Amino acid sequence: MNIFTKKTTKSRQDIFAALDIGTSKVCCAIAKVENRPHEKEGEVLRLIGVGHQSSKGIKGGLIVDLEALEDAILNAVHSAEQMAGQTISEVCINLPASSVRSQTFESHVSIVNQTVDETHVRRLLTFGRNAQISENQQIIHALPISYSIDGTHGIHDPRGMVGGQLSVTIHLVTAPKALIRNFQNCIGRCHLDVSGFVVTPYASGLSTLVDDELTLGATVIDMGGGTTTIASFLDGTLIHVDSIPIGGAQVTSDIARGISTPLVQAERLKTLYGTVILSSADERENIVVPQLGESQGPQTHQISKSLLTHIVRARVEETLELIWSRLAATGMDRLVCQRIILTGGGSQLPGIREMAATLWGRQVRQGQPIGVIGASDFATNPMFATCAGLLQYGWRDYAGSQNTMQMDAAPTHLWQRVATWVKENF
Repeated sequence: MNIFTKKTTKSRQDIFAALDIGTSKVCCAIAKVENRPHEKEGEVLRLIGVGHQSSKGIKGGLIVDLEALEDAILNAVHSAEQMAGQTISEVCINLPASSVRSQTFESHVSIVNQTVDETHVRRLLTFGRNAQISENQQIIHALPISYSIDGTHGIHDPRGMVGGQLSVTIHLVTAPKALIRNFQNCIGRCHLDVSGFVVTPYASGLSTLVDDELTLGATVIDMGGGTTTIASFLDGTLIHVDSIPIGGAQVTSDIARGISTPLVQAERLKTLYGTVILSSADERENIVVPQLGESQGPQTHQISKSLLTHIVRARVEETLELIWSRLAATGMDRLVCQRIILTGGGSQLPGIREMAATLWGRQVRQGQPIGVIGASDFATNPMFATCAGLLQYGWRDYAGSQNTMQMDAAPTHLWQRVATWVKENF
């Protein structure tokens, strides 16, 4: 149960926009809230516009060419606006998991046998935040995992209860302030405002997990172009975030090096023939491969399909083993990895789900965006899981039903600090 949700002073909003800024692509999606009385929730998000462009100007989650990234964003937004017939003014965007810091800690506050109210909880969370965050970091997500009163653990909502000491276990996700300012500046140059930041794997989880998976525990692995991100969920809350700097681009690079072909051709071969499933028939099937530096003349060089499969399989197997070692190092392999969801563009390689299930000894399924209807390509393609999650986050956050607790930034002006102190202590 939520205790705090992000407040907004805006009037009723029916249009939401999301911008997924990745290593390989920039995707903008626009959705409209649609009333459906026969649905369980009563309302759904219908996609009305989508645009995506090859990503430029970003590498390893960091902006390396502001103008190139700005052009990619403008083109993606323009395509989405044209399709939707709407002009947007703000977007919810993702932050790369490779740049964020994820930590879990406990915070305590004395309540002197008083009845717990929102002021006590706010003070508890504020104390915890101030003790953990450094000056150059900014909070992206602050999610209470569970509360305890006088040693009684597993409390989801302590309000109305009486005790001497109130404690909370918090999962805090922070990002460098400089990184956030750079993204804000880039979005501002595109004449847009940022309505919210969401760490990439969290957004992917929101769009691919069903309610039971969120509650009972699951791990979402988003295999993107430049990075693979990890998000673990338990009791409806994000409890762990991680990433490794390997993605589909590394598979493409391995193919290009292994058979001496341009990167563009390597990407084409991966899309057309890439698989991790070994077959005896592959030895007899040849593929025509353009060579580096080859002119537009006849292409005579051929390789067996089995060679391509071995190159792809070796890199994917290495990636899966690295993912599991990261999960094991944090204990997530024992806590929430009975159910694993693979999503992202890299998860579409034939046979990767079966390979992961065999290597990890766990149930593995492919995750597709859920909760957003319309535009079948978008709604069923794992490549758009993050963008769909950003739409859902923005909608739920606005509606006050987000299954997170967003802590406000610390006040900077003297009068704000005085007002906050008076509110929390009187």
